[in-house]
Formats: sequence, C-alpha cells, structure tokens
Amino acid sequence: MPSSDRAYQHIFWDMGGTIVNTYPPLDAELAGVIRSRGGRIDDHDVALLTRRSTGEAISVLAQRFHLEESLFRAAEASLKYAWRTSPPPAMPGIHEAMAAITGLNLVVTHRDRASASSLLEALGITVDDLICAPDGHPRKPDPAMHRALLERHGLDPERCVSVGDRPIDAIAAHAAGMDAVMLRTPRIDFDNDAEHQVEHLADLLPLLA
Repeated sequence: MPSSDRAYQHIFWDMGGTIVNTYPPLDAELAGVIRSRGGRIDDHDVALLTRRSTGEAISVLAQRFHLEESLFRAAEASLKYAWRTSPPPAMPGIHEAMAAITGLNLVVTHRDRASASSLLEALGITVDDLICAPDGHPRKPDPAMHRALLERHGLDPERCVSVGDRPIDAIAAHAAGMDAVMLRTPRIDFDNDAEHQVEHLADLLPLLA
C-alpha cells in the first residue's frame, strides 16, 4: 500500500458527495418515492444505502417496499435534470482545497460527462481534467479511470491522492498506487482503508503541497 508520509501535489476528486453535496436531495427524492406510495422511511435510512451505491440503494429499496426500480430511477433522473438549472451546493471548503495544491485537480466520476460538466460550470468550479465512467471506463472500485489520468498527465502516483466519500474510492486509489482520503459523512460510518479520514475539506490543507 502507498505511504502516507508526504505532502500531495495532485488530487483525484470523486464528484457527488465530495465536490458537490448531492446526497441530501437524492436521499430525500428516493424517500419521497416510498412515502408517496404509503411507505414510511427516514431520509437517514436511505443515506445509509446511497453512501455505498445509488444503484444498490435503488435495488434494496425497491425490493424492501415492493416497488418497481423504474420509479426510483425516474425520480433520480428528474432530480438530475433539475440540477441543470438549480444545482446542489458545492461542498464547503472545495474552492480553498483546490486552490491550495501546486499540481492538478482531476475528477473521477460515475456521472455522464454532460451532467458532470454542467454541475461544475454552474458552481464555478474549474478542474484540469475530467474522466467519466459512461465514456467507456469501468466503474470504481476498478482503478482504470485513475490509471488513465495518471498516464494521460504523466503523473507519479506517489505525488497524488484520491479524495472521496465511499470505500470504493479508496479501493480504486490504492489499486492505482496512490493514497486515499475519506471524507466522512456525519452519522454514517463505513470501514475503509483510506490513509486519512477527514470530516471537512478544510482538513485537507495540511496534507497538500
């Protein structure tokens, strides 16, 4: 596993839940599907599922409440469409963390390119490169997207760190030879192998070169 005794020059950012605070409205939207059909669920119970995987959350909720998965996917799609004109907020501290590094800010996301680009633009966030799973890359925890960016920019993985909010982000980073930072969500505790655990993006600053 990579060593964590160094300052990092380049950041590989996850997007939803790390750069953009997408989860609270998503949790509410999925919970709303259940409530509108007579079910009862707390948004936090949905959050425990979406922090692992939105797809997994939809499958579990559909089975648990005997609803069609298509209902949840339609609600998710409607929310993403609304974000084109009314995006969720940026995570506190993201602008400062991105400005603090001497190297590159790179985004590794499962979002489609149009959705990711429009969110970043709406929030005034500029990155050096963006790689998206729907462009033909395997999804995390496969490290293919990380490796593609390392090769594209000629980067030493030991000078890079991955920042994400789910265990799959750390798994992918380690497989690509770099360290990981886990941005923890209050009241949601997952086991993970990240070298650094932070609750706020401001906590990244001492780690950056």
